[in-house]
Amino acid sequence: MEKEYLYWLCCQSCLGAVSIRKLYEYFQSFEAIYNIEETALNNAGILTKAQIRALIGWKSSFADCRREYQSLGKSNIRFVTPLDSDYPRRLLEIYDYPMGIFVKGTLPKEKLPTVAVVGARGCSSYGERLAEEFSRVLSEQQVQVISGLAVGIDGAAHRGSLRAGRATFGVMGCGVDICYPASNYSLYEAMERTGGILSEFPLRSRPKPRHFPMRNRIISGLSDAVLVVEARERSGSLITAELGLEQGRDIFAVPGRITDRLSMGCNQLIQQGAYMAISPNDILEYLGVKHQKELILHEKSVNGLAKKEKMVYSCLDFKPKHLDDILSDCKLQIGECMSILLELELGGYIYRSGNHYYGKNCEM
Repeated sequence: MEKEYLYWLCCQSCLGAVSIRKLYEYFQSFEAIYNIEETALNNAGILTKAQIRALIGWKSSFADCRREYQSLGKSNIRFVTPLDSDYPRRLLEIYDYPMGIFVKGTLPKEKLPTVAVVGARGCSSYGERLAEEFSRVLSEQQVQVISGLAVGIDGAAHRGSLRAGRATFGVMGCGVDICYPASNYSLYEAMERTGGILSEFPLRSRPKPRHFPMRNRIISGLSDAVLVVEARERSGSLITAELGLEQGRDIFAVPGRITDRLSMGCNQLIQQGAYMAISPNDILEYLGVKHQKELILHEKSVNGLAKKEKMVYSCLDFKPKHLDDILSDCKLQIGECMSILLELELGGYIYRSGNHYYGKNCEM
């Protein structure tokens, strides 16, 4: 019964996790919180008068909340609370740990190291590829990857883990029964099968701007370290990093060009003392995981390439370059240049990111 009353409390919108915890510490029971009179709530001095009025009014919803709680299994959803033995230990280390987590799929394993990989929604193709590759390598070494299932860096991080055949976990800023953004639905489904979708927000909760800073504390709280791949000077990724610091997590950031707006946040973090991550090995060493291969951002061996192929390849960078710039540098005719680019792409030397942009592949 205690979990049913806690479920009822977590489904209202007037109280946060800390207020619910303080009420429980004061009244020693979630059922007691439901049965308590308004005068006693006032005397406790925990809630504002507006919160007390809202909570008293919420009592009429208990029967509906109870029925919903009892039917969660039909939707393959669990409600995990600090009353349960499988509630994530890492979350209990933070001050404002959620009093209830809705879970589709599974929770991260306690004994495996865990890294949050976050970054810009409007990321570059270079950042997206880097996030995917970092996550793939980390996952192959039994490091769990957590992110927010957003477009951009988040989605790339999840895809990297799935490419490695490993579980990955997404923390939502809406109910777990809602895929946001809808464009990530196939990713959402795959993660539910092989990992987990988590949220502290009740079912049917729509994504709201204020939800995302709240969910970010869970992303960092579930992790041993936070990796920021690309971030603007003011972004949600930096909020996650700041929350991670407050929670005692170490922060890693991938450096970038000082003129690149998407790198300003990462460079700022490094300037302020974050660890520089130029390879997954930097994180694996921090976690104490032995890793035999290192992601090396250098050119593949070009010994097998013809002279003109080498010339075109040398005009490229890891950051995608437009065809017009490549033509300007290599001084070839467009037909010949595009033919060489196709050969290099088929050979795995380069990748094409769309709209005639080409970049060098990372080599393992």
